[in-house]
Amino acid sequence: MSRWSVLGSGVSGLCVATLLAERGETVEVIDDEARQPASWFAGGMLAPWCEAESAPAEVITLGQHAAAWWQTRVSSVVHQGTLVLAPPRDNPELNRFARMTTAHQWVDPASLEPALENRFARGLFFPREAHLDPRRALAELCDKLLQRGVRFDARQPSGRIIDCRGIHARAQLSGLRAVRGEMLILQSHEVTFSRPIRLLHPRFPCYLVPRRDGHFMLGATMIESDDASAISARAMMELLSAAYTLHPALAEARVIESGSGLRPAWPANLPEIHYHNGIFYLNGMYRHGFLLAPMMAEQLMQRLSGEVSHEYSA
Repeated sequence: MSRWSVLGSGVSGLCVATLLAERGETVEVIDDEARQPASWFAGGMLAPWCEAESAPAEVITLGQHAAAWWQTRVSSVVHQGTLVLAPPRDNPELNRFARMTTAHQWVDPASLEPALENRFARGLFFPREAHLDPRRALAELCDKLLQRGVRFDARQPSGRIIDCRGIHARAQLSGLRAVRGEMLILQSHEVTFSRPIRLLHPRFPCYLVPRRDGHFMLGATMIESDDASAISARAMMELLSAAYTLHPALAEARVIESGSGLRPAWPANLPEIHYHNGIFYLNGMYRHGFLLAPMMAEQLMQRLSGEVSHEYSA
Protein backbone atom coordinates (compact mmCIF):
# COMPACT_ATOMS: atom_id res chain seq x y z
CA MET A 1 0.00 0.00 0.00
CA SER A 2 1.30 3.44 -0.96
CA ARG A 3 0.80 6.91 0.42
CA TRP A 4 -0.60 9.39 -2.11
CA SER A 5 -0.81 13.17 -2.12
CA VAL A 6 -3.49 14.43 -4.51
CA LEU A 7 -3.03 18.08 -5.42
CA GLY A 8 -6.31 19.90 -6.02
CA SER A 9 -9.86 19.42 -4.72
CA GLY A 10 -11.76 20.01 -7.95
CA VAL A 11 -13.65 17.25 -9.70
CA SER A 12 -10.52 15.52 -11.05
CA GLY A 13 -8.71 15.53 -7.73
CA LEU A 14 -11.70 14.25 -5.78
CA CYS A 15 -12.42 11.50 -8.31
CA VAL A 16 -8.80 10.33 -8.08
CA ALA A 17 -8.77 10.54 -4.28
CA THR A 18 -12.06 8.62 -4.13
CA LEU A 19 -10.76 5.73 -6.23
CA LEU A 20 -7.51 5.56 -4.28
CA ALA A 21 -9.40 5.51 -0.98
CA GLU A 22 -11.78 2.85 -2.27
CA ARG A 23 -8.73 0.71 -3.05
CA GLY A 24 -7.50 1.03 0.52
CA GLU A 25 -4.64 3.41 -0.23
CA THR A 26 -3.50 6.10 2.19
CA VAL A 27 -4.54 9.44 0.71
CA GLU A 28 -4.26 13.13 1.50
CA VAL A 29 -5.71 15.98 -0.55
CA ILE A 30 -3.53 19.07 -0.73
CA ASP A 31 -5.48 22.18 -1.59
CA ASP A 32 -5.26 25.94 -1.52
CA GLU A 33 -8.62 27.23 -0.27
CA ALA A 34 -7.93 30.60 -1.89
CA ARG A 35 -8.17 28.97 -5.32
CA GLN A 36 -11.70 28.08 -6.37
CA PRO A 37 -11.63 25.09 -8.77
CA ALA A 38 -13.22 25.59 -12.19
CA SER A 39 -15.58 22.70 -11.42
CA TRP A 40 -17.26 24.88 -8.78
CA PHE A 41 -18.83 26.80 -11.67
CA ALA A 42 -19.78 23.75 -13.76
CA GLY A 43 -23.21 22.95 -15.10
CA GLY A 44 -23.06 19.30 -14.07
CA MET A 45 -24.52 17.91 -17.30
CA LEU A 46 -23.71 14.25 -17.96
CA ALA A 47 -24.52 14.61 -21.63
CA PRO A 48 -22.02 12.80 -23.87
CA TRP A 49 -24.36 12.48 -26.85
CA CYS A 50 -25.09 16.20 -26.88
CA GLU A 51 -21.42 17.03 -26.52
CA ALA A 52 -20.69 15.00 -29.66
CA GLU A 53 -21.98 17.98 -31.66
CA SER A 54 -18.59 19.62 -31.25
CA ALA A 55 -16.43 17.20 -29.25
CA PRO A 56 -14.27 14.24 -30.34
CA ALA A 57 -15.70 10.72 -30.33
CA GLU A 58 -13.75 9.91 -27.15
CA VAL A 59 -16.18 12.10 -25.22
CA ILE A 60 -19.01 9.64 -25.92
CA THR A 61 -16.76 6.61 -25.34
CA LEU A 62 -15.68 7.80 -21.91
CA GLY A 63 -18.62 9.98 -20.93
CA GLN A 64 -21.40 7.41 -21.36
CA HIS A 65 -20.21 5.72 -18.14
CA ALA A 66 -20.21 8.90 -16.05
CA ALA A 67 -23.81 8.82 -14.82
CA ALA A 68 -23.45 5.28 -13.44
CA TRP A 69 -20.15 6.18 -11.75
CA TRP A 70 -21.65 9.20 -10.03
CA GLN A 71 -24.89 7.37 -9.18
CA THR A 72 -23.02 4.91 -6.98
CA ARG A 73 -21.25 7.69 -5.05
CA VAL A 74 -23.49 10.78 -4.75
CA SER A 75 -27.19 11.47 -4.30
CA SER A 76 -27.80 14.31 -6.75
CA VAL A 77 -27.82 12.44 -10.08
CA VAL A 78 -31.07 12.97 -12.01
CA HIS A 79 -31.90 10.80 -15.03
CA GLN A 80 -34.30 12.95 -17.05
CA GLY A 81 -32.38 13.32 -20.31
CA THR A 82 -31.54 16.56 -22.11
CA LEU A 83 -33.85 18.74 -24.21
CA VAL A 84 -32.34 20.76 -27.06
CA LEU A 85 -34.30 23.69 -28.49
CA ALA A 86 -33.91 26.57 -30.91
CA PRO A 87 -36.07 29.64 -31.60
CA PRO A 88 -37.96 29.45 -34.92
CA ARG A 89 -35.46 31.76 -36.63
CA ASP A 90 -32.63 29.39 -35.64
CA ASN A 91 -34.26 26.14 -36.73
CA PRO A 92 -31.34 25.40 -39.09
CA GLU A 93 -29.17 25.16 -35.96
CA LEU A 94 -31.48 22.48 -34.56
CA ASN A 95 -31.33 20.52 -37.81
CA ARG A 96 -27.55 20.78 -37.83
CA PHE A 97 -27.37 19.61 -34.20
CA ALA A 98 -29.51 16.59 -35.10
CA ARG A 99 -27.17 15.67 -37.96
CA MET A 100 -24.09 15.94 -35.75
CA THR A 101 -25.41 13.79 -32.89
CA THR A 102 -27.04 10.42 -32.19
CA ALA A 103 -29.24 8.77 -29.54
CA HIS A 104 -31.96 11.41 -29.79
CA GLN A 105 -35.57 11.71 -30.92
CA TRP A 106 -37.76 14.56 -32.15
CA VAL A 107 -40.35 15.62 -29.59
CA ASP A 108 -42.97 18.22 -28.82
CA PRO A 109 -41.09 20.12 -26.07
CA ALA A 110 -44.28 20.76 -24.09
CA SER A 111 -44.82 17.01 -23.76
CA LEU A 112 -41.68 16.91 -21.60
CA GLU A 113 -41.73 20.38 -20.08
CA PRO A 114 -45.29 21.76 -19.73
CA ALA A 115 -43.90 25.26 -19.07
CA LEU A 116 -42.88 25.37 -22.75
CA GLU A 117 -46.47 25.11 -24.00
CA ASN A 118 -46.87 27.13 -27.25
CA ARG A 119 -43.26 28.30 -27.15
CA PHE A 120 -41.33 25.80 -29.31
CA ALA A 121 -42.75 23.65 -32.09
CA ARG A 122 -40.18 20.86 -31.82
CA GLY A 123 -37.07 19.83 -29.99
CA LEU A 124 -34.46 17.09 -29.72
CA PHE A 125 -34.64 14.82 -26.70
CA PHE A 126 -31.62 12.78 -25.53
CA PRO A 127 -33.25 10.32 -23.09
CA ARG A 128 -30.07 8.53 -21.94
CA GLU A 129 -28.44 11.64 -20.49
CA ALA A 130 -28.44 12.86 -16.89
CA HIS A 131 -27.31 15.75 -14.71
CA LEU A 132 -26.18 16.45 -11.17
CA ASP A 133 -25.59 19.37 -8.86
CA PRO A 134 -21.79 19.85 -9.01
CA ARG A 135 -21.42 21.54 -5.63
CA ARG A 136 -23.49 18.92 -3.83
CA ALA A 137 -21.55 16.17 -5.60
CA LEU A 138 -18.17 17.62 -4.64
CA ALA A 139 -19.31 18.10 -1.04
CA GLU A 140 -20.52 14.50 -0.83
CA LEU A 141 -17.23 13.16 -2.19
CA CYS A 142 -15.37 15.26 0.38
CA ASP A 143 -17.56 13.98 3.21
CA LYS A 144 -17.04 10.36 2.21
CA LEU A 145 -13.29 10.87 1.90
CA LEU A 146 -13.18 12.39 5.38
CA GLN A 147 -15.11 9.38 6.69
CA ARG A 148 -12.40 7.17 5.17
CA GLY A 149 -9.73 9.11 7.02
CA VAL A 150 -8.50 11.20 4.12
CA ARG A 151 -6.90 14.47 5.24
CA PHE A 152 -7.55 17.82 3.56
CA ASP A 153 -4.99 20.54 4.18
CA ALA A 154 -2.53 22.93 2.56
CA ARG A 155 0.69 21.47 3.92
CA GLN A 156 3.53 20.05 1.86
CA PRO A 157 2.81 16.68 0.19
CA SER A 158 4.01 13.68 2.16
CA GLY A 159 3.32 10.96 -0.41
CA ARG A 160 3.65 10.20 -4.10
CA ILE A 161 2.14 13.12 -5.95
CA ILE A 162 -0.81 13.14 -8.34
CA ASP A 163 -1.31 16.68 -9.62
CA CYS A 164 -4.94 17.53 -10.49
CA ARG A 165 -4.77 21.31 -10.07
CA GLY A 166 -6.22 22.21 -13.46
CA ILE A 167 -4.99 25.50 -14.86
CA HIS A 168 -2.90 26.10 -11.72
CA ALA A 169 -0.52 23.35 -12.90
CA ARG A 170 0.14 25.12 -16.20
CA ALA A 171 3.73 26.01 -15.28
CA GLN A 172 4.54 22.29 -15.17
CA LEU A 173 2.54 21.30 -18.26
CA SER A 174 3.60 22.81 -21.55
CA GLY A 175 0.70 23.22 -23.96
CA LEU A 176 -2.05 23.53 -21.37
CA ARG A 177 -4.22 26.58 -22.03
CA ALA A 178 -7.06 28.38 -20.27
CA VAL A 179 -10.62 28.60 -21.59
CA ARG A 180 -12.75 31.08 -19.69
CA GLY A 181 -16.28 30.10 -18.73
CA GLU A 182 -18.96 32.36 -17.24
CA MET A 183 -22.23 31.49 -15.52
CA LEU A 184 -25.19 32.77 -13.54
CA ILE A 185 -27.27 31.18 -10.81
CA LEU A 186 -30.92 32.23 -11.08
CA GLN A 187 -33.84 31.59 -8.77
CA SER A 188 -37.42 31.52 -9.96
CA HIS A 189 -40.57 30.00 -8.51
CA GLU A 190 -42.66 30.97 -11.54
CA VAL A 191 -41.33 28.32 -13.91
CA THR A 192 -40.21 24.73 -13.39
CA PHE A 193 -38.05 22.47 -15.53
CA SER A 194 -37.06 18.90 -14.75
CA ARG A 195 -34.06 18.48 -17.06
CA PRO A 196 -31.25 20.53 -18.64
CA ILE A 197 -32.32 22.57 -21.64
CA ARG A 198 -29.88 23.63 -24.33
CA LEU A 199 -30.91 26.63 -26.39
CA LEU A 200 -29.11 26.84 -29.71
CA HIS A 201 -27.98 30.09 -31.25
CA PRO A 202 -25.36 30.74 -33.98
CA ARG A 203 -23.34 33.07 -31.73
CA PHE A 204 -24.10 32.26 -28.10
CA PRO A 205 -25.74 28.90 -27.41
CA CYS A 206 -26.49 28.37 -23.74
CA TYR A 207 -27.84 25.81 -21.31
CA LEU A 208 -30.15 26.03 -18.31
CA VAL A 209 -29.75 23.34 -15.65
CA PRO A 210 -32.37 22.95 -12.88
CA ARG A 211 -31.24 22.65 -9.28
CA ARG A 212 -33.01 22.58 -5.93
CA ASP A 213 -35.32 25.25 -4.50
CA GLY A 214 -36.12 26.94 -7.80
CA HIS A 215 -32.48 27.52 -8.67
CA PHE A 216 -31.09 27.24 -12.19
CA MET A 217 -27.54 27.34 -13.50
CA LEU A 218 -27.30 29.36 -16.72
CA GLY A 219 -24.09 29.19 -18.69
CA ALA A 220 -22.09 28.20 -21.74
CA THR A 221 -19.62 30.92 -22.61
CA MET A 222 -16.28 29.64 -23.93
CA ILE A 223 -13.63 32.29 -24.39
CA GLU A 224 -9.96 31.68 -25.17
CA SER A 225 -8.67 33.86 -22.34
CA ASP A 226 -6.54 33.84 -19.19
CA ASP A 227 -8.78 36.45 -17.58
CA ALA A 228 -10.26 35.09 -14.36
CA SER A 229 -12.03 38.30 -13.37
CA ALA A 230 -15.79 38.66 -12.81
CA ILE A 231 -18.33 37.93 -15.54
CA SER A 232 -18.50 40.54 -18.28
CA ALA A 233 -21.56 42.71 -18.85
CA ARG A 234 -21.82 41.39 -22.41
CA ALA A 235 -21.84 37.76 -21.27
CA MET A 236 -24.46 38.50 -18.62
CA MET A 237 -26.72 40.29 -21.12
CA GLU A 238 -26.42 37.50 -23.67
CA LEU A 239 -27.11 34.80 -21.11
CA LEU A 240 -30.12 36.63 -19.69
CA SER A 241 -31.43 37.31 -23.18
CA ALA A 242 -31.24 33.60 -23.93
CA ALA A 243 -33.05 32.79 -20.69
CA TYR A 244 -35.82 35.21 -21.62
CA THR A 245 -36.09 33.53 -25.04
CA LEU A 246 -36.52 30.20 -23.31
CA HIS A 247 -39.30 31.52 -21.06
CA PRO A 248 -40.39 35.13 -20.31
CA ALA A 249 -40.94 34.29 -16.64
CA LEU A 250 -37.16 34.03 -16.24
CA ALA A 251 -36.98 37.79 -16.74
CA GLU A 252 -38.32 38.05 -13.19
CA ALA A 253 -35.86 35.52 -11.81
CA ARG A 254 -33.40 36.72 -9.20
CA VAL A 255 -29.70 36.62 -10.03
CA ILE A 256 -28.35 34.80 -6.99
CA GLU A 257 -24.76 34.49 -8.14
CA SER A 258 -22.47 35.18 -11.06
CA GLY A 259 -19.07 33.67 -11.61
CA SER A 260 -16.28 32.79 -13.99
CA GLY A 261 -13.58 30.14 -14.07
CA LEU A 262 -10.63 29.09 -16.19
CA ARG A 263 -11.00 25.61 -17.62
CA PRO A 264 -7.77 23.75 -18.44
CA ALA A 265 -7.53 22.42 -22.00
CA TRP A 266 -5.05 20.65 -24.24
CA PRO A 267 -4.96 21.39 -28.00
CA ALA A 268 -7.38 18.52 -28.78
CA ASN A 269 -9.74 19.54 -25.93
CA LEU A 270 -9.41 16.07 -24.38
CA PRO A 271 -7.97 15.23 -20.95
CA GLU A 272 -4.56 13.59 -20.71
CA ILE A 273 -2.50 11.67 -18.16
CA HIS A 274 1.20 12.60 -17.93
CA TYR A 275 4.08 11.37 -15.81
CA HIS A 276 7.41 13.11 -15.43
CA ASN A 277 9.89 13.92 -12.69
CA GLY A 278 8.17 11.40 -10.44
CA ILE A 279 4.78 13.16 -10.57
CA PHE A 280 1.54 12.01 -12.21
CA TYR A 281 -0.65 14.67 -13.82
CA LEU A 282 -4.32 14.37 -14.71
CA ASN A 283 -5.45 17.52 -16.48
CA GLY A 284 -7.16 19.15 -19.45
CA MET A 285 -10.83 18.43 -18.69
CA TYR A 286 -11.88 21.47 -20.76
CA ARG A 287 -15.67 21.78 -20.33
CA HIS A 288 -16.19 18.08 -19.58
CA GLY A 289 -15.02 17.75 -16.00
CA PHE A 290 -17.93 15.88 -14.43
CA LEU A 291 -18.44 13.91 -17.63
CA LEU A 292 -14.88 12.68 -18.16
CA ALA A 293 -13.08 12.88 -14.79
CA PRO A 294 -14.49 9.54 -13.50
CA MET A 295 -13.21 7.44 -16.40
CA MET A 296 -9.93 9.34 -16.62
CA ALA A 297 -9.43 8.65 -12.92
CA GLU A 298 -10.18 4.97 -13.60
CA GLN A 299 -7.56 4.99 -16.37
CA LEU A 300 -5.06 6.50 -13.97
CA MET A 301 -5.78 3.72 -11.47
CA GLN A 302 -4.93 1.19 -14.17
CA ARG A 303 -1.63 2.96 -14.77
CA LEU A 304 -0.84 3.03 -11.07
CA SER A 305 -1.60 -0.66 -10.68
CA GLY A 306 1.33 -1.31 -13.02
CA GLU A 307 3.65 0.80 -10.83
CA VAL A 308 5.02 2.93 -13.66
CA SER A 309 8.73 3.51 -13.18
CA HIS A 310 9.54 5.33 -16.39
CA GLU A 311 8.32 8.56 -17.92
CA TYR A 312 5.38 8.46 -20.24
CA SER A 313 2.52 10.60 -21.47
CA ALA A 314 -0.77 9.66 -23.09
